[in-house]
Amino acid sequence: MKKKPDNVADKPSILPYGTNVGAPAIKPNDVGVWRSEKIIKTNQYFEAKFNEIKEDYKKLIENYEWNKLVYASDFKFEPEKGKIYFLYQKKDETLFLSLIEPDMWDKIFVGAFKLDSENKWI
Repeated sequence: MKKKPDNVADKPSILPYGTNVGAPAIKPNDVGVWRSEKIIKTNQYFEAKFNEIKEDYKKLIENYEWNKLVYASDFKFEPEKGKIYFLYQKKDETLFLSLIEPDMWDKIFVGAFKLDSENKWI
């Protein structure tokens, strides 16, 4: 069997690259535009997601602070879920929870809260 030189291909038509000077030039795809476009879109997604999580976190902290305030207030009854209760401040700046609405008496009104099914004040 006759040995072929190294620079000769057996079946040049099936090779993924040109094998002679007359073959069309192979140019790699320019992925720079695609890459920069995807980087911008990905960064926008992560920034939007981060801002969404940050807003959720702020709401969570605010709800936590209100729950802490209501649970630390003075009340002599067991609150029922689903009912609205009113938080007031006494002259000595302590807080108390009541069923009496703010327009029915002259106390410093702090807020209205309802106990939900998970025992959170909303």
